[in-house]
Formats: sequence, structure tokens, C-alpha cells
Amino acid sequence: RSGPYSLETETFPVIDGLAETAQALKTELREIVKPMEALSARLQKKLHEQADALDSDTRKRIESVAGAITWRTENRLKAWIGILEALTRAPQNVNAAEQIFVDWMGIERADGQAVDVGVYRHWIDPMKPFAAILTPHAHGIAVTSATLRAGAGGEENDDQGSWESALRRTGAPHFTTDPQVFSVPSPFDYAAQTRLFIVNDVNKNDMDQLAATYRVLFEAAGGGALGLFTAIHRLKAVQSRITAPLEEKGFPLYAQHVDGLDTSTLVDMFRTETHACLLGTDAVRDGVDVPGESLRLLVYDRVPWPRPTILHKARRRAFGGRAYDEEITRLKLRQAFGRLIRRADDRGVFVMLDGALPSNLQNAFPVETPIVKAGLADTVRALRDFYAEK
Repeated sequence: RSGPYSLETETFPVIDGLAETAQALKTELREIVKPMEALSARLQKKLHEQADALDSDTRKRIESVAGAITWRTENRLKAWIGILEALTRAPQNVNAAEQIFVDWMGIERADGQAVDVGVYRHWIDPMKPFAAILTPHAHGIAVTSATLRAGAGGEENDDQGSWESALRRTGAPHFTTDPQVFSVPSPFDYAAQTRLFIVNDVNKNDMDQLAATYRVLFEAAGGGALGLFTAIHRLKAVQSRITAPLEEKGFPLYAQHVDGLDTSTLVDMFRTETHACLLGTDAVRDGVDVPGESLRLLVYDRVPWPRPTILHKARRRAFGGRAYDEEITRLKLRQAFGRLIRRADDRGVFVMLDGALPSNLQNAFPVETPIVKAGLADTVRALRDFYAEK
């Protein structure tokens, strides 16, 4: 059907005749795989048997061809064979423990136009293949991050459950049966350097109210503001309403999905101007590294709950249901907050425009950071007072 959004559907139930066609195609693909595997093996054998006769250039070419054939066989043809195999088996005949992939069909749309149609397959736990590839080549593996665990402080983050979540997400159980863990305190003085406000009198679904809120907050900060959105259409609605008034006051506004520039270029432009503002979605949240005055305010339009895609629902079933949703959301909030303070002399304010932020997600933020629930007018005054303290 037509519409502005991408569509997806489960692969079952299949239409009449599809299972038989999938079986026939699977057989044909297996016939293609056999000679490709034989050729790759023959090339590898040549490298071993003629090790003393092959010059460097010839060896490199043989290795390159053999590797390319193996990659196409393992990652393309065999992946398709697996998808076709799944289409020939009814879901009720698949043991839950055997289900390591999730398959679906989708139509990707951009600005209401279909740009891609595909059959998709993802690992439910992508760390399994990651560990399988990396383990044979590693003597030891260290994973470090400020957001390894979903919580940010307090006793609830020192329990076994918090570390179990971190170990699962990093794939540690696939590398070793005895992973070692440790944490160190942050070097930042969050009580002095940060403030966090939850605005409770703005209708986040009214685009005029939302846009006006972003505008007055950005103006109160004097620019240096990052606005994060949970949906592209919400970003565009706000951008169209606030660009002109902000630029009239000397605050350039850049926007992902609107300006014809890649995300890294937009971030670079934002970084070089201390009074600029930037709007973005997940890619901006994950990719921003802007220390100093250029980023002193971060505004989130609403709680970033995960979208209930087919892939997410499969992982949700495998990794704990509602607790998995909360874990992902808590991590997004932690990552966003972490963009504000990159060095010891940074100061920043985080504003959540969703008064429905659950209390059990507030441990995503450092325990030292004051959290204040207030109306917009009080928040704006507090922002000005905080920035005036410096």
C-alpha cells in the first residue's frame, strides 16, 4: 500500500507454491556452491604445494581470488540457501533454541518513495558470528566504554544483573567462560558541571508547541545546542518552524535529513561554530564528539523507546522482554547525556521534553546530576542562571 513509511512483514504464512519454488532454487544454488568451493580449495592447495615457486604478485592474486570466492560462497550464496531453507519449514516446526536468525520482507521508503525492496536476515545475537571470527586470532580481548552497563551509578548498578547485561551485549560469553569485569569512577564533577530538566507542561505531540520549546531553549543557551529526535518527520516539522527565527538572532541551524550533507560534515560544521544549533536522530546521537562551548545544551523530544520492528521483537523475546526495551532506552539516554561532558571544563544541560520519562530509567544519568521536573518557563530561567554562573 502507499504511504510515507517503510513496510515490513513476516515471511510466514507463505503464498501457495512459494515453498516448492524455494526448494527448487535452494537446490540450484547448492549446485553453484559446489564448484566454487572446489575452486577455492584448489587455489589454496596451489599456494601450499607451490610455495617455493610462486612470486609475491602471483601469490597475492591467488589469495585474493580464493578469498573473494570464499566470501561470496559463505556470506552470499549460503545465506540465501539458509533463507530458502527457512521458507520450506513451517515456524511451528522450528525449535526456539534453534532459531538464531530472524527473516522478514520489507519495502524501504524515503520521502514516501519506495527505494528498496528486499528479503532480510539478521542474527538474533550478532555477537555469535563476531566472536567466531575474532576468537581464533586473539590472545585476549578488552572491551571498554563509558556506557558498558545500562545504569550510571548507585548500588543497583553493582549487582550481577547489570554486569550480565553488559557481558551479553559485548559477546563476552562467546569468547570465554570466565570474563573479568571492573569499573572505575568518572573523573567529572557532574554535580557542578551538569543539570538535567524534565519539562512537564509541553505537549510533545503538538508540533507548534514542540518547535516553540526548542526555539526558546536554544535561544536561552545562546546556541551550542543539539536537538535529538525519535522520528525524522518530527525533526523536519520542528526544523521548518524554527530555522528562520533562530538565524535572525544569529544562531545557524543545521539539520540531518534536511541539509544535503552527510552527518560527519554537519557535525564538523556544528563543532566549529560556538553559536550554531544542530538537529538529528540516532546517527547524530551516536556520532557527536564536540567538546567545549560548541555543545552546551542537549534537548530530547521524547523518551527514545525502541521501535517494535520484526527484528526488535525477535531480540526482545530472546533477551528479556520489557527489561530489554528498558535496557536499550536507558543506554540511548546515557549515550546522549555523555555527549555533553567530554573534558573537565565542559558544562552542559540535558533537557527531556517528555514528562512521561519513567523513574526507573533515570538511573541512566549520573547520580550526582541534579534532576529537576519543571515547566518550560522555569526551565528556561534555570538554564540562563546556570550559564550565567560561569
